[in-house]
Amino acid sequence: MTEIPEHLLKRAQAAREKAAASSSSSGEGASEGDSRIPAHLLERSKAAKAKADGSEGGAVAVAEKVGAVVAASAAPAGGVPVGAGPGGHTQRLLTVVKSGSIQDVKATPVDKVHTWPHLLAVEFVAALACTAFLFFFSVWVNAPLLQLANPNQTPNPSKAPWYFLGLQELLTMFHPMIAGVTLPTVGLVALMFAPFLDKTVSNKPEDRKFMTSMFTIFLMFWAVLVIVSSFFRGPGYNFTFPWRDGIFFEL
Repeated sequence: MTEIPEHLLKRAQAAREKAAASSSSSGEGASEGDSRIPAHLLERSKAAKAKADGSEGGAVAVAEKVGAVVAASAAPAGGVPVGAGPGGHTQRLLTVVKSGSIQDVKATPVDKVHTWPHLLAVEFVAALACTAFLFFFSVWVNAPLLQLANPNQTPNPSKAPWYFLGLQELLTMFHPMIAGVTLPTVGLVALMFAPFLDKTVSNKPEDRKFMTSMFTIFLMFWAVLVIVSSFFRGPGYNFTFPWRDGIFFEL
């Protein structure tokens, strides 16, 4: 039988002496105060003391067993330690933890891109296209200055600037109070409440069908009014056909 190393025996003996000293000192203190401590508290103290003595004795026994195991597992010189795995490895794998419980390495796709070069490049090309269009338009289309305005002669037809032609066309259909005040006010109030009518967070057009439909209806309605007032209104602001009577519209 393998002998227990001397240093482990000394450690176990010291633990026994320490436990015995602590138990004797606590017993003396309890006997001195018996006259003043209630009986139920003394019983509870004795039970706790017994439990503590048992745990310390178990610790000493465990220490002795550990020493025995260590001594038994000591391998001969040049040999493989007892309990070694394949190849003589003594390491052990405690547990395997899934990577998802520690860190999330999965990239979340987002529908966002950097401003440069994706946005600025497109805006630069659009600015160049608009500049080229205005350049060639000014070369081919003549827009001379007219004569001085004559306060004694009103042009016929007298049309507002193109951005007010929609309102001028409405004046031919409704009372001036309705066409000039009521309808524009209703339109502005509707624009104020638009963010509260559609609270969709997404920026995709397919997810904002309500606001896309409302804006399309408004744009088409106003575009039709401007086109009719520009090309289909002649002298006296009467309805005419441009291919028959000509175009009464000046840039």
